[in-house]
Amino acid sequence: EIFRSASSPVIGNAQGDVTLVEFFDYQCGYCKRAQPDLERLVKQDTGLKVVLKEFPILGPASVTAARASLAAKMQGKYLEFHTKMMGLKGQLTDQVIYDTAQQVGLDLDKLKQDMNDASVVAELRANMDLAQALGVQGTPAFVINDQIIPGAVGFDALKSEIDKERAG
Repeated sequence: EIFRSASSPVIGNAQGDVTLVEFFDYQCGYCKRAQPDLERLVKQDTGLKVVLKEFPILGPASVTAARASLAAKMQGKYLEFHTKMMGLKGQLTDQVIYDTAQQVGLDLDKLKQDMNDASVVAELRANMDLAQALGVQGTPAFVINDQIIPGAVGFDALKSEIDKERAG
């Protein structure tokens, strides 16, 4: 179920033979540090599917950012917004989130409306429930098959786990 969630954003090959799931928070410095590793993995491995699970555990701004990113998906700009948010430095505030949304061309009024959409609320609740069921307590956390890899372990460690999974 975790690997096939139709509502969660996906980067890489949606039909990939190996699925990597990341639980992340937009205020998590280690998640931001792991972002280039994920981008590199997706670029190098055409068979990799990465499922992104917003897991806003670091305060109210994290929840706002997660809701905004899922709402951005409704305007077809999830990846642009996500990438820009992961590249931000400094403190995350509602204003920073909305400024970032405008920078990537999102309709702010629609975004704010969609942030309260039942599907956005349901996705976040499902992510929280799933993380709890899996025992994920921090960010970032990666899941490949039935293995949970906590922390920003780096490109080589993730690639090694992907290769192991592919080898069976």
